[in-house]
Amino acid sequence: MKNRNDNKKRVIVDFKKLTPEILGLLVEKYPDGYDEDHIITFRNAKNELVEAVQVDTEDTKYLVKVSTKLVKTMENYDEDDYEDFDDDDPDAVQDPDIDGEIEPSEEPDDFD
Repeated sequence: MKNRNDNKKRVIVDFKKLTPEILGLLVEKYPDGYDEDHIITFRNAKNELVEAVQVDTEDTKYLVKVSTKLVKTMENYDEDDYEDFDDDDPDAVQDPDIDGEIEPSEEPDDFD
């Protein structure tokens, strides 16, 4: 007998296409973040090596590409940030400020 999961739709998700629903699933499944044991490595249609973490819904298996932006967004996740958005709105999840990146207007003063 076939496993019910074999019939799930499979979707690869880049950070730019991350929705509040998928982000919520990630945080629920990996509340302390993911580690190397959770990462799935595969080659995409362009034969590029891709690293992703998996989350599932009833009918879909999502492979979310890992990135620094994803880690930072998961660390700062607050469900209330997305209450004004639809669960499937990819514009709801914004690029996080990555530590170490300094915007030109935020450059520190030189203290000689």
